[in-house]
Amino acid sequence: MIPRYSRPEMAALWSPETRYQIWLEIETAATEAMAELGIVPEEAAKAVRERGGFDVARIDEVEREVRHDVIAFLTSLAEHVGPEARFVHQGLTSSDVLDTCLAVQLTRAADLLLADLDGLLDALRRRAFEHKMTPCIGRSHGIHAEPTTFGLKMAQAYAEFSRARTRLEAARADVATCAISGAVGTFANIDPQVEERVAQKLGLTPEPISTQVIPRDRHAMFFATLGVIASSVERLATEIRHLQRTEVGEAEEYFASGQKGSSAMPHKRNPVLTENLTGLARVVRGYVTPAMEDVALWHERDISHSSVERMIGPDATVTLDFALTRLTGVIDGLVVYPERMRQNLEATGGLVYSQQVLLALTKAGAARDDAYRMVQRNAMRAWHGEGGFKDNLLADAEVTAVLPPEMIDDLFSLDHHLAHVDTIFARVFGEA
Repeated sequence: MIPRYSRPEMAALWSPETRYQIWLEIETAATEAMAELGIVPEEAAKAVRERGGFDVARIDEVEREVRHDVIAFLTSLAEHVGPEARFVHQGLTSSDVLDTCLAVQLTRAADLLLADLDGLLDALRRRAFEHKMTPCIGRSHGIHAEPTTFGLKMAQAYAEFSRARTRLEAARADVATCAISGAVGTFANIDPQVEERVAQKLGLTPEPISTQVIPRDRHAMFFATLGVIASSVERLATEIRHLQRTEVGEAEEYFASGQKGSSAMPHKRNPVLTENLTGLARVVRGYVTPAMEDVALWHERDISHSSVERMIGPDATVTLDFALTRLTGVIDGLVVYPERMRQNLEATGGLVYSQQVLLALTKAGAARDDAYRMVQRNAMRAWHGEGGFKDNLLADAEVTAVLPPEMIDDLFSLDHHLAHVDTIFARVFGEA
């Protein structure tokens, strides 16, 4: 996590101040719950609520001696609360605080990411409808295939990120669990009702069965979901990078006045934002494997997961937050060139209509193998510069014996490929 690829709100979520503030909320809620159940004096809960606080520098100082961050925090808390602090953390183990805090941080991070996705979806929807009927060539294997529209490209991305949002909502719900169950998770020294009340106050649900930690399959699914979203970011970024290539030139990132693309070549206009997004997506996906490996802990717990999560929690969420926001800006400002799209669409001299000719021949009575051979023969001649595809078909006696010239002419129609755009849009965006 570096400032260059960080946004303040997400980065602040992982600061020491925020972490300790959540710890304070957990300890206060647990003490109040125990007071309500008659386990500790009400005066103790009141003292924690009114005087509870911490000092980051003091926590760091104590931790250097005791080498235990939760004990260091409790020491600083006690210095603020006074004698009543002896009732704090009764029956809890450190993981109760750490794991519940991580659940709060991940759910809050998910909320920020969901808002990011909403912004991206709005931008994609707007550009999709703007270019709903803007024709362009569709490519398979990087080679011209058949016509599509730029709006359909944007609609496809919209559908993909809609699925991403659904997955993230599920991952958020899965990771939003609270554990206040004590050593090895048996509630031997704490009432299960304390966990229920703390969970309610923090907007979490009680973990049905913890060991000394919340099971890490939940966290693995959360980070795996972030990895899939990052892959979707890269997919769209890669599409834009290809469209911006000089030989294609159908769309490009907005190039601001005064912006420079190269220190050596003043003419350059490079897809630097989407290249950046491709790299950031790789980083986010890189955190998935460590999260998966954290699932297999020893017995009721070990702390091999701890160092991993202290790194990947901030880094994955901060990086994806930045990437989604940057991608939204790219889509908002994307410069689209419909005329260049039309030129590229027509660059092969009508070869993109070969399937329509093939189907027409078979419907008129030709065997499919014979029809394919006739179409391919004339297409390959055009491919190598030996006449135009339509002219070649019209000059082929075997073809015209099956299809009259006027029917061949009608097959070279873009409308045929746009006939169901409305249907696809209705599927993606709903009926207007």
